[in-house]
Amino acid sequence: MEGTATPFTTPSSPGGFALAQLKQTAQNMSAWLKFLGIVNIVSGAITAISIVGLLIAWLPIWMGVLLFQAGERAANAQRSEDFGYLAQMMDKLKTYFVINAVLIIVVLAFVLILVVFAGSFFHEITNRFPDVMQSY
Repeated sequence: MEGTATPFTTPSSPGGFALAQLKQTAQNMSAWLKFLGIVNIVSGAITAISIVGLLIAWLPIWMGVLLFQAGERAANAQRSEDFGYLAQMMDKLKTYFVINAVLIIVVLAFVLILVVFAGSFFHEITNRFPDVMQSY
């Protein structure tokens, strides 16, 4: 691929300019993706210390690995002329964001269930409060 000009490698073509910008943005993201990946992995390891944490610790570890791998692909894209690394980086980020979105939906569902139960509990307490006060 080196030495040959294609529409994707010549900066004068619209596609080449966009890919060059994408490559530069990936380089700028690389360090941050790796940093966030390591932070997620460490937080997952800390979460795994507790018994309950063992059940969910794999999620932040997996998400951290995905971010770190995306950072590696971004760095590889900058060092080489293989734009396949950019596609791989985007695939890792897509998986990360899908997992994150599913987690947010699950958390919102649990919060909604908690609010319903808490509301019914407090409703029951306020309905029985006059009866309890009369017995004293």
